Amino acid sequence: MGELPSGTGTGTVRKQALLNRTVRYALQAVNYAGLLLLVLVFALPFAWMMSTSLKTLPETMIFPPEWIPRSPVWQNYADAWNTGPFLHYFTNSIIIAAGILILQLATIIPAAYAFARYKFAGSGFLFGIVMVTLMIPAQLIFLPVYLELSAWKLLNTHLGLVLPFASSAFGIFLLRQAFMQVSDELVEAGRLDQASEWKIIVHIMVPLAKPVLVTFMLFSFIAHWNDYFWPLVMTTNETARTLPIGIAKIREVEGVATWNTLMAGNLILVAPILVVFFFSQRQIIRAFVYNGVK
Repeated sequence: MGELPSGTGTGTVRKQALLNRTVRYALQAVNYAGLLLLVLVFALPFAWMMSTSLKTLPETMIFPPEWIPRSPVWQNYADAWNTGPFLHYFTNSIIIAAGILILQLATIIPAAYAFARYKFAGSGFLFGIVMVTLMIPAQLIFLPVYLELSAWKLLNTHLGLVLPFASSAFGIFLLRQAFMQVSDELVEAGRLDQASEWKIIVHIMVPLAKPVLVTFMLFSFIAHWNDYFWPLVMTTNETARTLPIGIAKIREVEGVATWNTLMAGNLILVAPILVVFFFSQRQIIRAFVYNGVK
């Protein structure tokens, strides 16, 4: 049999390497295109909202629409703010979102620790009940909750909007998973140093689960800051109404056609969320990386 010409093997290897490189670059291009499409899907509505909030009313009616306002109208934000007691709504939103978050942290941390570190009779059953509550929509239970709060005379109060969310099944599940990843040796070392269970939670468990805890806090804050259904159902006057209801009332005051004022109000609503996300994004990334590594 004749021998292969010199360099044939090297040429084949080079062709294979070139093919592999081409395939890798093609996959990267598809990946980047997919990420760009995903960014556009989420970013374009926000960009359009910001653009509309700076337009005059006639500009919002132009077709085809224009992305860039001809002359930004910052007065739209003042008009949106002055359509109602926005400072009152804003204060209520902060009180309610912060109150819910504080109560949730006070309940989910010890509950998650108990489910993660103790095996007691019925623990699996109780944790199953906690998980089942995740499947119950709020619209299904709002009537009994409403009747109960009415009997306690807590309608139109901050406490009435906070108590129904004093705990979180999602938070218990998320934090339990994080606590289960903490080394048993660290917990035993704390007990050998005669640390109480609360000290172990505060000084060992919570610091190690900080990224996960911050992520939950962000999710909880966003959910209750944007909540429209519960404040609408549980209030009948302006005493405890929140910012989302105030934004919705812009359409009642100004009319459906004033999209520039309405979009300015929506940006006022979303601004605190963006600020909170900006300061917590590093912890969120750490939470996903931590769970991915584990």
